[in-house]
Amino acid sequence: MSEQKFMPLKENRAKQLLKERGVTVDDIAELVYFLQKSYHPDLKIKECKENVEAVLEKREVQNAVLTGIQLDVLAEKGLLDEPLQTMIKMDEGLYGVDEILAFSIVNVYGSIGFTNYGYIDKVKPGILKKLNDKRNGDVNTFLDDIVGAIAAAASSRLAHRSVGAE
Repeated sequence: MSEQKFMPLKENRAKQLLKERGVTVDDIAELVYFLQKSYHPDLKIKECKENVEAVLEKREVQNAVLTGIQLDVLAEKGLLDEPLQTMIKMDEGLYGVDEILAFSIVNVYGSIGFTNYGYIDKVKPGILKKLNDKRNGDVNTFLDDIVGAIAAAASSRLAHRSVGAE
């Protein structure tokens, strides 16, 4: 058995996959703005976008995005074995693995991300509302949590960088 070498990702495949699934960096930046606007009155969407971009450069974030989206796509095509196929396709509330994968992203910039993630996951503003709409047949069981987690991590990064800035 030959050992395979690890090949670095070309460009940022995670960003490409997000875009293919209908999610842009701007969509996620709007979520960051939603989470942080009351704490940073002069916050601009550009700053939110910069923080999202920084989060998406993290290798562990890219890995979570690639994994989650792949599972959503396989479920959408009906290619998973039961009972996993039904659990992911139906986004069963007790499944929970989608949130666990999101926690790997949330944790990148500290524990404040958990609070941000819990709130945004409950409220589901912006793109999250669209991703949770199951009427079009898309499976976004992992994607909605991943997008919320990226926004939460970017919000945490923004918060950490602004401490003492005032």
